[in-house]
Amino acid sequence: MTEYRIVDPATNTLVRRYPTASDTTVERAIAAAAAEFPQWRRRPIKERADTVLAVSRAFGHRREDLAAIISREMGKTTREALAEVDLTAAIFAYYAEQGPAFAADQRLDIRGGDDVVVRSEPLGALLGVMPWNYPYYQVARFAAPNLVLGNTVILKPAPSCPESARAIEDMMREAGLPTGAYVNLFATNRQVAGIVADPRVQGVSLTGSERAGRAVGEVAGRHLKKYVLELGGSDPFIVLPDADLERAVDAAVEGRMSNAGQACTASKRFIVVDPLYDRFLADFTEAVEALTVGDPTEEGVLIGPLASEEAARTVIAQVRDAAQQGATVVTGGVRSARRGAFVEPTILTGVIPGMRAYHEEIFGPVAVVHRVADIAAAIRLANDTPYGLGSVVFSGDLATAKAVADALDVGMVSINGPSGTQEDLPFGGVKLSGVGRELGSYGMSEFVNRKVVRVRGQAR
Repeated sequence: MTEYRIVDPATNTLVRRYPTASDTTVERAIAAAAAEFPQWRRRPIKERADTVLAVSRAFGHRREDLAAIISREMGKTTREALAEVDLTAAIFAYYAEQGPAFAADQRLDIRGGDDVVVRSEPLGALLGVMPWNYPYYQVARFAAPNLVLGNTVILKPAPSCPESARAIEDMMREAGLPTGAYVNLFATNRQVAGIVADPRVQGVSLTGSERAGRAVGEVAGRHLKKYVLELGGSDPFIVLPDADLERAVDAAVEGRMSNAGQACTASKRFIVVDPLYDRFLADFTEAVEALTVGDPTEEGVLIGPLASEEAARTVIAQVRDAAQQGATVVTGGVRSARRGAFVEPTILTGVIPGMRAYHEEIFGPVAVVHRVADIAAAIRLANDTPYGLGSVVFSGDLATAKAVADALDVGMVSINGPSGTQEDLPFGGVKLSGVGRELGSYGMSEFVNRKVVRVRGQAR
């Protein structure tokens, strides 16, 4: 049974329980979103955009309060929580400002010269199934473009993040969204399957685990519903012999340890070509050991707890499995002495096929460092994963870096800098990392009806 509650991971203390939605509540949510759709889509797109812009401003006005909520829910440091709130506000503002242009009619120049227009029209009520690691940002990626486009949204948050979900819904109401245009729903997994199957719901977007993606995708496919899945990643970070070592180490620390390592696009596998391996490992280890772990609300703390006790146990089990099979724990690899779901920043070497840490995604502050002989070996190892989300390539030779980027089976590559996200940059992956794209203009290209209107015998 899905239980919505806040357990502060810094202390493992139960803060508050929230009631799970009844089947009657679920039915009312679907009905409200479906009933509102015809009215919401008929509003001028400028009016919808202005409403979404008001949501952005609400995030700015409540910045500190909103940051405190997610620190309490999932252990994000105050610095990173504030950054997430700011990015979320930027996403809502971006679609408010750019969305009308993205949705504008496109004229086609076709054979015969008829007047042809492709219109971007909304599909209807959509379901969003959200994760816990970025409680505001993930919602904005899905909700902002679709609200501007004219779709209505039913939002199922992570069970551990009910307070932030309520806060988002409150800001939607304050901004002027009708009740049915955005509906927060504390649904169970069983109820989610029923919502996806409901003929009044036209699509679903899920950010989460591969297991959850398979389950939702299966139901959506069976009922011929459009879906977008943003799943896991085991992103490679490739260091070539002519890389700027200092910059590479700084990017490695940021890319692996931000959000306590709990990001799909975090760099997780560090693949270093032999001439730089020893120096990289030594400098990387020194930098990781200097990180401050502690209460996420305290000044100067860089790594807070993992989001839950279960998450911490899972990460430690992955590390222990590798160590028991011969991998080397260079640093960390243990639970912190502090109360709470803390794991010490960890570096593993000697990880080989057969170990869980080789092919599984490690969702915590654990870096796996590999030594390879040359660039070709680096590419082979980088692609030896069921995932294909993001990646990083460090090289002093831009042409070589771009050639390596072209050879990687991923959705995103960052050259000479850590992976990152921003409102105008497309986001998504291949293989088991998901289906579809979010952010940028692509964020308004998924749940849309591209309607072709052709006037025969009339040139444009």
